[in-house]
Amino acid sequence: MVEFCEIIGFDPKYQNVKARGSRPSHIEARNHIEARLMHHRGMGRLSLSAMDIVAFTRQLVDIESTTGNEGAVGDFLYRELCRLGYKAQKVRVEGERCNVSAAAPHPTVVFSTHMDTVPPFISSSEDATRIYGRGSCDAKGIIAAQVAAAERLRKEGVYAGLLFLVGEEKDSLGAKVANQQSPGCKFLVNGEPTENRIAVASKGTLRVEVTAHGRMAHSAYPELGESAIDKLLEALHRLRAMKLPATQGIGPCTLNIGVIEGGRAPNVIPDYARAQLLYRLVGPSEQLRKQIVETVCDLAKVEFTLEIPFVRLRTLDGFPTMVAAFTTDIPWLSNWGQPLLVGPGSIHVAHTEGEYVEKRQLQDAVDLYCSIAKRLSE
Repeated sequence: MVEFCEIIGFDPKYQNVKARGSRPSHIEARNHIEARLMHHRGMGRLSLSAMDIVAFTRQLVDIESTTGNEGAVGDFLYRELCRLGYKAQKVRVEGERCNVSAAAPHPTVVFSTHMDTVPPFISSSEDATRIYGRGSCDAKGIIAAQVAAAERLRKEGVYAGLLFLVGEEKDSLGAKVANQQSPGCKFLVNGEPTENRIAVASKGTLRVEVTAHGRMAHSAYPELGESAIDKLLEALHRLRAMKLPATQGIGPCTLNIGVIEGGRAPNVIPDYARAQLLYRLVGPSEQLRKQIVETVCDLAKVEFTLEIPFVRLRTLDGFPTMVAAFTTDIPWLSNWGQPLLVGPGSIHVAHTEGEYVEKRQLQDAVDLYCSIAKRLSE
């Protein structure tokens, strides 16, 4: 039976709110998976180390939780952790969105990842070797592996905390809130798809908006106007030609021109154009920022809208390593101890229509998380 459950900054009536956009497939999946789990329950308590980790991953995937809509999956995880006997907490982040955590007082190690996914929602399916669906590798399979690892460790007398966050795919809002409520742990093992290799570093992110202004005119008389699109195109051409920094052992800084918009109509000289760019950082950004502004010069206005810093991470001898070219919640969780980054699944299939996680990697991840926690607790 449940020992203790706590909700912080949370309206009790929220527990009765149904998932927005609930689908019959989610209800059917829950009923099916609950039946599969029943035989693993003994004396009223579910042991996740004995449960079907594939079934648990699919149940998580079948709860739609695109960023901003994490309420239902947070509800589900809170209930499951309580049922496992954890001292679970919900901490309101924004509206119905809550972080979910469970930790003994002052744990040495906390496992963490995020509950939100990128759109669109894709329900789960499986074959002999893989689980498919939105969030299967990024990061709901990781949630299942971390809970299973914590359960196995608890049976062995090693108590790891759990922290599941909202908003990682957008602005890390959940991590920023959680950073104010650290339990005083020494190590944070963050989960992202690294194919079960420990990341030596995680590239940062610098988001840039480049906005050009011009003067409208009839397209038959272009000399009477001033094309904002022409200015923007020239600015982007210069930025693409700009030499970007590189860091030995990490790789190069990269640029993606993700969004271009502007203009009024094909027969109007455009007075406005904007591009949204994203640089993947491999070091401090100060020199890069200066270089971007100087390169664009007076062609357009440059605004730096978001930065997530490049971070070097702790590793452990004897474990395979990699470099994460993506960003994580880690920079916003500085109060949660020394960070490590590792998890099952490949980032190369995350955010795609065919997202999947290998079942074998999920099982291996449970072993890996347990080994890491024991090493760090020595």
